[in-house]
Amino acid sequence: MPDTALVRRARKIDRVLAETYPDARCELDFDDAFQLLVVTVLSAQTTDKRVNAVRPLLFAAYPDPAAMAGADRSHLETIIGPLGFFRAKTESLLKLSQALVETYDGQVPGRLEDLVTLPGVGRKTANVVLGNAFDVPGITVDTHFGRLVRRFGWTEQTDPVKVEHEIAALFPKRDWTMLSHHLIWHGRRRCHAKKPACGACPVARWCPAFGEGPADPEAAAALVRTEGRA
Repeated sequence: MPDTALVRRARKIDRVLAETYPDARCELDFDDAFQLLVVTVLSAQTTDKRVNAVRPLLFAAYPDPAAMAGADRSHLETIIGPLGFFRAKTESLLKLSQALVETYDGQVPGRLEDLVTLPGVGRKTANVVLGNAFDVPGITVDTHFGRLVRRFGWTEQTDPVKVEHEIAALFPKRDWTMLSHHLIWHGRRRCHAKKPACGACPVARWCPAFGEGPADPEAAAALVRTEGRA
């Protein structure tokens, strides 16, 4: 069982972040579970903004798993070319769509154990889809989430699966999805990897890493982003 004081501090930080970012949500645009699955796969090594820009053209051409499974490879590569690593990502989308058609009747499964069997889908992607398309609580351990939970002293783990399990023990299951959004938004807007905006941080008083970035309020305020960046 985690330490009671740690649980209280962690939940307090999450409550303050919820007040700070009342609009926190998945920053990838999507209309259904299939779209969310695809754009999450595409979001690796690029920004959500870039993925959102190619999404309308992508799904106008290939609106469902059957259509994407039969896609012309070169045409698909052209659409997602601006995202980088387009050959590997095209291969992932083709295999992913084919697996959905062949194994799941063209439907995105709503269980973690099924999602992670799909080509190119790990626990992080699966939890994004579960939490945001199926309302099944999940913790999304991306680079921002991992950085923040270690800075906050909630865990010392670096392995994403171990991080997921340790953080899950600190919060009620119903809070997992929104906790992920709160931390990711905070990581993109204030708690940056290289220079966190410590002097403009709403949870600074509870953060053992305070001082890694500028503590001066004016200097810190200059680092705050109004929009997220992946």
